[in-house]
Amino acid sequence: MRAVSATARIRRPHLTTVLRDDGRVSPLELFFDLVFVLALTQCTALMAKEPSWTGLAKGLAVLTVMWWAWVGYTWVCSAVDPEEGSVRLAMFTAMAGLLVVALALPEAFGDTALIFALAYGLVRVMQVCLLLLASRDDPGLRHSATGLAVSTAIGVGLLGAASFADGTVQGALWAIAIVLDVGGPLVIDSSGWRLMPEHFAERHGLIVIIALGESIVAIGIGAEAVGVTAGVVVAAVLGIAVAGALWWLYFDVVALVAARRLENAAPGKERNEIARDSFSLLHLPMVAGIVLIALGLKKTLEHTDEALELVPTTALLGGTALYLLAHVAFRWRNIHTLNRQRLAMAVVLPLLIPLAHAVPALAALGGLAVLLVGLVTYEAIRFGEARERLRRRLLHGETAAGQTPAASWQRAGSPDR
Repeated sequence: MRAVSATARIRRPHLTTVLRDDGRVSPLELFFDLVFVLALTQCTALMAKEPSWTGLAKGLAVLTVMWWAWVGYTWVCSAVDPEEGSVRLAMFTAMAGLLVVALALPEAFGDTALIFALAYGLVRVMQVCLLLLASRDDPGLRHSATGLAVSTAIGVGLLGAASFADGTVQGALWAIAIVLDVGGPLVIDSSGWRLMPEHFAERHGLIVIIALGESIVAIGIGAEAVGVTAGVVVAAVLGIAVAGALWWLYFDVVALVAARRLENAAPGKERNEIARDSFSLLHLPMVAGIVLIALGLKKTLEHTDEALELVPTTALLGGTALYLLAHVAFRWRNIHTLNRQRLAMAVVLPLLIPLAHAVPALAALGGLAVLLVGLVTYEAIRFGEARERLRRRLLHGETAAGQTPAASWQRAGSPDR
């Protein structure tokens, strides 16, 4: 009898996690991202359907909570292996919830508000449960995860309350929920988090590519609405030029330096706060800027020979300015130097909105493409030799002995300066 009882105890199923021990991004994480792709598309569709300042605010609010859900699972999967133990089933459950969130997103402030809030709550609860499960033998991680559970509960609860309200009250509840939920990690002790720096940086680079992919999808949707004309072909080519420039500005040097900066940071509080600030927080305005640009591209393809309305014009140029400002802040947080030419471009673009609003949409897009390609060209020429030297150091480990990548960047006369 005792033997049977002991066997039963040994065979009793239990929830388990396996700590991550490598920096590779797993296929399951890429699968998870496919659901997030739909969410980005739905954000653009929401703003396109309601091209007003209110519609813009709704789209950005929904994007923020979706981003925070995605960020949460990036932290989880940087601490535990998503394909081992109970994590795999939890990830599939979260994907189902995230899909429902994406489906309810277009009416997140209307008929499907409660469905959106409940599904979003499921996604966030699964994240917190996974962190608590992973922290069984890690008091520091458990302390941080418990703090996150509090801010998550408050944020989700407020979104649930907002589903029963409308107008100004609903908007205020959403705003408070976002501030408290996103701001929670700023007051939680950051030393307890666990992450693999190579994995964490790569995940954020991949999500930038996914966001850029949304701009390509927007071009296709816009073209489908009017058919393939000469104007549409030119606009599509210009749209690719804009997307390509955005890619270049991030991946040519910036992403490499940021990844190495995270890797070289001292494990614990320093590394975790860089990950929180530079990646979890400052990548949000980058992605938001790209989504706004996607909205502007979609409207441009639909009205190539007409002037864009003010909101899509603001989305196109203002989104680009937001993207560049995020780059400036990203650099400042990482190595405490200022990117002057990108800051200047970010200041100039909003000043050009009245002009872009007055000319045909195709001309406005062409002007933006010229400015971005010009910025990329200027940096490539002005810092060409330094850029090549820096890329070799970062990609092939040719940094001088005792010199950090950040110092290399500064001494090389950074191509991002």
